[in-house]
Amino acid sequence: MADFRLWSDEFPLNGFMPKAQEFDDKSFGVDGENISPALQWEGAPSDAQSFALTVYDPDAPTGSGFWHWVLVNIPPDVRSLPRNAGKADGTLLPPGALQLRNDYGTVGFGGAAPPRGDKAHRYIFRLHALKVPHLPLNADVTNAIARFMTHLNEVDSTAYTGMYQLK
Repeated sequence: MADFRLWSDEFPLNGFMPKAQEFDDKSFGVDGENISPALQWEGAPSDAQSFALTVYDPDAPTGSGFWHWVLVNIPPDVRSLPRNAGKADGTLLPPGALQLRNDYGTVGFGGAAPPRGDKAHRYIFRLHALKVPHLPLNADVTNAIARFMTHLNEVDSTAYTGMYQLK
């Protein structure tokens, strides 16, 4: 069996993400497309009963980083998410998957928006293999609760990191 791995064809591992993955909000000084990248994975543990996906910027100047996307209850037979799966209406998500509010306060994928002139930030896309078929959550819970439940039920995880910087 292959090692559990996650990747995107839209940017290289530890390489810079395109403007498509930049947030679109003038109050943050950004005008990207806010499109989540297509993601693929393989080599999941045989005991994985579902997946969760998180996107985290540990370099955000908040004291605790910034959560850009929290997605749970991805069915165990799914091995990819299409480009823009993280749009707010969820129409490109697999059946049963649930997106929660990100740290922008919006549902779905919230793109990169590091402070202009700051160093390049890391955006860690982490796929979690879970030992349960679904997490008993609804759209009203915080992403912190979803992440807590994800970690309690994780059997393995894999990550793929992209970079972003605003000059």
